[in-house]
Parts: sequence; structure tokens; C-alpha cells
Amino acid sequence: MSLLEWCDEGPATVSVLATVEDAIQMMLAKDVGAVAVIDEHGVVAGMFTERDILAKFALSGRDAHTTPVRELMSPMVEMATEETTAAEAFKVMLERHYRHLPVVDDHGKVLGILSIRNILEARIDDLLAELESRKH
Repeated sequence: MSLLEWCDEGPATVSVLATVEDAIQMMLAKDVGAVAVIDEHGVVAGMFTERDILAKFALSGRDAHTTPVRELMSPMVEMATEETTAAEAFKVMLERHYRHLPVVDDHGKVLGILSIRNILEARIDDLLAELESRKH
């Protein structure tokens, strides 16, 4: 099973030229906790997360309308590909304390964003199905 099957449909992305306000609006519109920040070629440059909003922006006194998201994003160190297994992705997320991991193609273009929630929901569905089958 490809990691993309676990990702929310249509990855939440903003341009490196976007503002913090743009990123937050995208997060609200997609009901997600992070956006991939992409360059003009669609390549992931970083992630902007709820943690970035709290730790880097909330008390900074900066204006969301004018602050570039690229100044506050977390640069990407790890990314998954379609070949990455769920176990490998989960391990990276736990070790690096990531709640979101972009899934990219061979050129670094974002295909989807995997969240811890996606993994847990899939695992819970498996466990519920197993419990149900044991009842019968």
C-alpha cells in the first residue's frame, strides 16, 4: 500500500513567497495542522506547522499579513517517497518528533502529506476490524 493512500486528499501547500496569513488560511481551509512550503518548481522547501505558529510567530509581534512564511518554516530534512513503508515513515516521525511528513516524487515535488493522525486512524480501523472479527 502506498503512503499516498493514507494521506489527506490534495496536499496543503503554499509558495515560498506566501505570508504566514496565507499559510494559516490554507491550514484552516484544508483542516490540517501543517502545510508544505514549495518553491516555483513545486519542490518542498520546508513545512510550516502549528508548532511553528506557536513557537516562532504567536508572541513575536510580527504581522501575519506581511511576514513571509519562509522565514518561520521548518526546513525539510526528511521526506518520504511512495516506496517508503508506513513503518519507516512512522519511525522517522517518532524519532524526529514530526507530526507531518511530505511524500515526494523523485524530484522532490510534493505528492501528499502524511500525518501521525493518518497513520493512527488507519491502525485503529485495523484494530477495530480485528476486534469485530474476534466477536464472531
